Amino acid sequence: MEISFTDRELDVMAVLWERGKATVAEVREALEDELAYTTVLTMLRNLEAKGYVRHEAEGRAHRYAPVIARDAARRSALRHLASKLFKGSPHLL
Repeated sequence: MEISFTDRELDVMAVLWERGKATVAEVREALEDELAYTTVLTMLRNLEAKGYVRHEAEGRAHRYAPVIARDAARRSALRHLASKLFKGSPHLL
């Protein structure tokens, strides 16, 4: 399975990997760029639809957690890079 993130999604995932779990507001706070609450919520929902994060209800808020480990994402990215730029050869990479 190839794991693929946009740059913004990767920023959100980095927060979740660092914290383990976070609400939309906590993710928004931790991001360097000032994004609207609804933008961060949409990204988290998209990541959940892709199967990369999950959420659990916590009062009125949802707490999101990564399903994909950072190391798995790294390995997938390296495999993708090797296949696209180095003819699939880890040795050439």
